[in-house]
Amino acid sequence: MGISACDVVAFSQARANFSELADQVKAGAEKIITKNGESYVALIDSDKLDYYHSLERERIHLLLVDQAVKGLEDVAAGRVKDAREAIAALKRARVAQA
Repeated sequence: MGISACDVVAFSQARANFSELADQVKAGAEKIITKNGESYVALIDSDKLDYYHSLERERIHLLLVDQAVKGLEDVAAGRVKDAREAIAALKRARVAQA
């Protein structure tokens, strides 16, 4: 859904017409409130905000699943090292450089 010029509202105008703006948002509009000519906050329906949050959680879960798959592929291909051994090797390398 695109934002049109009528969806951009100055802070002072939003303060004066908040009830009307809230009704428009509840009917499906989204409003961008500006302050000093710059985007400041957005006014959106609470159900839409819940939906946006659920989409973000889903995206995060998909990214975690993708990382888990990559990790399992690394294990299957033998591209992993034991953490304790890797840390010990790093410590030995630091001591050797000192």
